[in-house]
Amino acid sequence: MSGSTTETASNHRFLIIVVVIALGALLFAIFSGGSHNNTGSTSTSGSSPAPASLVSSINSIPTTVFDAIGSGTATGKPLSISAPALTSNGKPEVLYEGAEYCPYCATERWAMAAALARFGSFTKLGITHSSTSDVYPDTQTLSFYHSEYSSSYISFTPLEIYTNIPDGGGYTTLQTPTEAQANLINKYDATPYLPSDEAGSIPFIDFGGRYLIAGATYDPALLQGLTQTQIASDMTKSSSAVAKGADGAANDITAAICSLTNNQPATACDQTVQEIEKSL
Repeated sequence: MSGSTTETASNHRFLIIVVVIALGALLFAIFSGGSHNNTGSTSTSGSSPAPASLVSSINSIPTTVFDAIGSGTATGKPLSISAPALTSNGKPEVLYEGAEYCPYCATERWAMAAALARFGSFTKLGITHSSTSDVYPDTQTLSFYHSEYSSSYISFTPLEIYTNIPDGGGYTTLQTPTEAQANLINKYDATPYLPSDEAGSIPFIDFGGRYLIAGATYDPALLQGLTQTQIASDMTKSSSAVAKGADGAANDITAAICSLTNNQPATACDQTVQEIEKSL
């Protein structure tokens, strides 16, 4: 009889241990799942912090290089539109929508970063690459996700809507536009503001409600096989094919921004840029 009682107590203890372990596993799954779901539109980016030396290189492209290149080999100037002024914090706003997987966004970010550096400064820029299975695969680039930009002349609002991390037939969501941003993008990233074959393109960039860019404005093939460091270095050399494309596009972007700032500052909106401005 005593042996049976001992065995029963032992079985009870075993069952209690099993139940405790099962409950613990269930609670872990619930809280882990809740934490994952709460990430929503801010899932893990495919980017990492940009080295300070890379950011410094982008910020210090000599004015003489920009002036020697002009529009260079850039092929897509900002398009003029008639729309309500887009402002933020009392300054003209540049709204950018792109995605980390997108090779055309990867291309245009170099020109965007170089142009914006003439009006202010970046911190927390990232580095990433475009999809390895899309056209112009593995284009090395920057990421504006979580970047911070300071300027006395303009506001910059970047949206990187998807990562470069595959998710079924697409990529994981990174950032979601606000309702106002989505309405603006849906209206102007479409006909009649853009040709029908360009409608819905990314990157999509709105310059203060005055100009638009949809897609890359210079040849993405120029960046193929190059590292971020090589691209940034080439952008400082007026004779390089990369500079003629990326810096040429940066000058066109600078001209669009200068039209919003009444050609301030003079260091950015110099004679070369003002000549381009006349052609927009």
